[in-house]
Amino acid sequence: MSASPPPSPRGVPASPESRAPAPRRPVLTLSLCALLFALLSWQVVADGPLRRADERAARTLTGSRLPDRAAEFLADLGNVTVAVPVLLAVLAYTAWRGRRSGAYRWWLPAAAALVAMAAVPALVAPLKALIDRPGPPGSTGHDGYFPSGHAVTATVAYGAAVLLVLPWLRGAYGRRELVIACCLLNVAVGFGLVRRGYHWPLDVVAGWCLSVALLQVMLVVISRSMRRSSSRTPSC
Repeated sequence: MSASPPPSPRGVPASPESRAPAPRRPVLTLSLCALLFALLSWQVVADGPLRRADERAARTLTGSRLPDRAAEFLADLGNVTVAVPVLLAVLAYTAWRGRRSGAYRWWLPAAAALVAMAAVPALVAPLKALIDRPGPPGSTGHDGYFPSGHAVTATVAYGAAVLLVLPWLRGAYGRRELVIACCLLNVAVGFGLVRRGYHWPLDVVAGWCLSVALLQVMLVVISRSMRRSSSRTPSC
């Protein structure tokens, strides 16, 4: 019978793997995201009551008092040219920290985040073509606004960046505030997209469903890999 590993010496921080956010009930999370996305898609395609309420809400948000420049700035935070460079910078930093600390498979979190980001256009483009929802009045471009690609890009990029940074933060307060800030940022991006007339509200909500599912899969891959590595390590 192997003994439990000794605690870390006082003053020496635990390894980032031990502080990594473990996914809780991933099957439940993925199932809820899939069900909500299916419900929203059905309402949009069938022109259901949820879609009509969505269009009324869009008209209300479009007439809000937020200046156009501020709304445009918030919407631009979901652009690939803004969100992806932020993620790449965090990838480089956390990978460097992991390699420097000698973490097992230090490259895996960065690789999982890159795969999640690369999966965004592979998922969004076919769904846009399949559902083929027209844009809000005054929007330019062809049909295919559901789900919002900007919302998915922002949520996956900023969300993955936060998940990569969390294991390197020591205090629970700092982690909680960072997660809250990330959620508020993505809500602001969604509001800017609707306020500027680039998307309907349901487009943004559907994008969040896809994003949460992708981030959940990313967490599962990282967590299972770390558990396998710890199981191979002989106990002290």
